[in-house]
Amino acid sequence: MKREIRITNVLGINASNAPRLVQLANNFKSSVWIETEDRRVNAKSLLGVISLGVKKDMRITIIAEGADENEAVEGLVGAIENGFSD
Repeated sequence: MKREIRITNVLGINASNAPRLVQLANNFKSSVWIETEDRRVNAKSLLGVISLGVKKDMRITIIAEGADENEAVEGLVGAIENGFSD
């Protein structure tokens, strides 16, 4: 499953909020990736996620394959849409 989302957080995805996203991704059994126009990284890798340099208004795609892929995609998209808050 995959879903595209536009980043609305003023900080984008950076060193301060990426750990929450990676921690969430690691809760799922599925393989999870974050893809930009030209790169795809493992969403369970902090270094990988930060290295994407995702800024406000960029479009990314959350991709998951596995037993809980729907929950993984919706969970990560939800976290991003809620500004990484609980």
